[in-house]
Amino acid sequence: MTATLTEPPIVTKPTPAPARERRGRGGATRALWVLPPLVLAAGFFLYPLALVVKQSFVDKNENVGLDVWRDVLNSPSFGDALWNTVKIAVLSTLGCLVVGFFLALVLSFVPFPGSRAVSRIVDTVLAFPSFLIALAFTFLYGTAGVVNAAADKLGLGEPLVGFLYSPWCVVLAEITFYTPFVMRPLLAAFALVPRERLDVAASLGAGPLRVIRQVLLPEAWPALAAGGSLTLLLTLNEFGIVLFIGAKDVTTLPMLVHAKGAVTFDYPGACVVAVVEVALSLTLYTVYRFVFSRTGAGRAGLVA
Repeated sequence: MTATLTEPPIVTKPTPAPARERRGRGGATRALWVLPPLVLAAGFFLYPLALVVKQSFVDKNENVGLDVWRDVLNSPSFGDALWNTVKIAVLSTLGCLVVGFFLALVLSFVPFPGSRAVSRIVDTVLAFPSFLIALAFTFLYGTAGVVNAAADKLGLGEPLVGFLYSPWCVVLAEITFYTPFVMRPLLAAFALVPRERLDVAASLGAGPLRVIRQVLLPEAWPALAAGGSLTLLLTLNEFGIVLFIGAKDVTTLPMLVHAKGAVTFDYPGACVVAVVEVALSLTLYTVYRFVFSRTGAGRAGLVA
């Protein structure tokens, strides 16, 4: 019998797609992934913001123009609210920097029992709503608070209620709440400082203040700059503390938006103040990101 030889089948390899076509497909895939976040941002942020900006140019008589802006910006209430907002934010931020730096130094370089628990408490405070601080201050400094009860028992006369309704109480409450936002990056920065550098500086005769000034401060500047910028941004927009404390004659821009929108129903005026507040916040956020990138805090992972 004669065997019949059959040739093996010819297998053709698929031709790879051109590089331009592959790049086109990759771009389309990336666009599909980017589209949902853009839609959400436009629907929940950009569109409402555009409506607020539009309403700020329409007065109560539905006339479009700059009359609402002119009336609001020239009003004494807006000037007072802007000054109170900037003053309280700056004072609170400075207080947070001083207190946060001191507490971070103690927790990082002064060992004591319970230091780790204190650090955990600092992290826990970040999860609390700000109005809880105002509520705690009411229990401390209110008419029937702890301080006034102690003053009454000591026979000091009238209750010491003036502090609760002053701007200084708002500043102290914001320092109490926002100091952890400065402490966290400082603790991370101090954890990167080799203890040998401190030992060498001390062996060369440097005192504690000189060690802090020449060894620790250069390492802490990025954390201080980034944490301070973030704290300034947050205190500028603080609403709960000011509202719950109810300090006399202390009206900030967020409080003015609430008063115009929910009390007097002046929606165009409320929109004007809101646009100014958003512009200030975006400016400070730009400064924060600039400081965050230029100081090296981002590369060091000090602030999220």
